[in-house]
Amino acid sequence: MLGIARDIGIDLGTANVLIYQRGRGIVLREPTVVAINKNTKILKAAGEEARQMLGRTPGSIIAMQPIRDGVIADYTVTEQMLAHFINKVVGKRFLFKPRVIICVPSGVTSVERRAVLDAARSAGAKEAYPIEEPMAAAIGAGLNISDPEGNMVVDIGGGTTDVAVISLGGIVRSESVRVGGHKLDEAIHRYVKREYNLIIGERTAEEIKMSIGSAFPMEEEMSMEVKGRDMVTGMPKTVMVTSRAIREALAEPINQIVARTRSVLEQTPPELASDIVSHGIWLTGGGAMLRGLDQLLMQETGIPVHIAEDPLSCVAIGAGQALDQIDMLSETHFDYAGMEA
Repeated sequence: MLGIARDIGIDLGTANVLIYQRGRGIVLREPTVVAINKNTKILKAAGEEARQMLGRTPGSIIAMQPIRDGVIADYTVTEQMLAHFINKVVGKRFLFKPRVIICVPSGVTSVERRAVLDAARSAGAKEAYPIEEPMAAAIGAGLNISDPEGNMVVDIGGGTTDVAVISLGGIVRSESVRVGGHKLDEAIHRYVKREYNLIIGERTAEEIKMSIGSAFPMEEEMSMEVKGRDMVTGMPKTVMVTSRAIREALAEPINQIVARTRSVLEQTPPELASDIVSHGIWLTGGGAMLRGLDQLLMQETGIPVHIAEDPLSCVAIGAGQALDQIDMLSETHFDYAGMEA
């Protein structure tokens, strides 16, 4: 029997794809990784199954991330991946195609935004509407964005960091920098290579970040064994890496996030700035969980910093809650943040 597809909100992130289905909450959380046949470009696997293949595929299959720095790097593969995930959520046999709200970074161009919407429609959406990630993050974090008062969100995703001041349901000031979790991983990869003559993979760099990474000095510093390939001998090698060393490795990309946060604060109207001092800055996205980032931002801005209750899911939850406005979007052809769809 055919089912009726429910409207969905999609957080199409550089690192992960999350889907929120109306009436059910978050129903899918998968890595933004696909495995495709190198010659035919046909999808072989997507999500966690494909992530397990990274660095381990035979010559005919390539495992890749089709989203880079918050934008689509490979349109055809992204379309196949979205179709796979949408079918996984709503099923291939549904009576009506779902309507979709899909998140985009605040700094994307109109062409990049259109590519995301077209990919969603080609993947099976009846209609697709964009919502800026910091707006979705603010909604998902439970902030009251409709009142005439300032709220500030720093959303640190896998490919981009969006900093925004929101008031009266709109974005007053925002900046986006293509620095996120992946840039932190790359910084660790380069540091280990330079300081220890050790070549490590992407997954190892991410594991180091999650295990001992920090943005602010810790009361008890940590260390861990890291395995890789010696650059000189080409043989397997193990070294001991400290959290202090990794903090040094992460300093440059973290400083870019801090600088962008300060820049938005400097451009914020005084009345809204006073609200932010009272309410604090809210951190969302996977990068919000980096140890000590809240302390560093508080030290650099002099403003209290809060981490959202579920930073990884905030954007998807916000997109899902914006589905309540989807009938209005259908009539006006504008998204929740007032951008033309």
